[in-house]
Amino acid sequence: MDYKVHVDAGKEDCYFQYVHPGSTLYVAFQVLRGGDGQAGFAVRHPNGQIVHPYAWKAQSDYQETSSAGGYYGVCVDNQFSRFASKLVNIYITTFRYDEWEKYTKELEALDISVANFTGMISGVDQRIGGVLQLLHKSRAYESRDAAMLEDSLAYVSFWSVMQCLVIMATSSIQVYFVRKLFDTQTGKFGTRA
Repeated sequence: MDYKVHVDAGKEDCYFQYVHPGSTLYVAFQVLRGGDGQAGFAVRHPNGQIVHPYAWKAQSDYQETSSAGGYYGVCVDNQFSRFASKLVNIYITTFRYDEWEKYTKELEALDISVANFTGMISGVDQRIGGVLQLLHKSRAYESRDAAMLEDSLAYVSFWSVMQCLVIMATSSIQVYFVRKLFDTQTGKFGTRA
């Protein structure tokens, strides 16, 4: 599951994911926009222990195999940032390899020997999981780059407009003073001196 979440300045947001016993948990996060581009990230085990300690980074990931099962907590901390909120991409996924073993036992009950087949399928499943992780990372990079591009466009556009306004104001003031310089005063009787 891929989420884009907004974390306010000085706040911490936690999200929970149920993981079946014997599954593999993979969690990744990346700051897409806001402040210095870094946030704290931690993963809590269902027993309350922090298995991935807080670190102020732009991106991080965590993987645990053969988990005990339960609700894992994924927390994004923005407490060090007093004024800037952050847009964070969070990717959470779980894999249940025990399902493949159950499938193999069912086939063996049918008296079909497919150990090689299930081994290959299991390997393909693991490789697909790795590819999905890489795909998530590339999508996160793409999102971060798009956010940076939009921020840069807004920054350049704002300062370009401001520079145009300053140039127009300066031109108007110059025209006013040049006209004032060549303006001739009229005398008492309405004739020019």
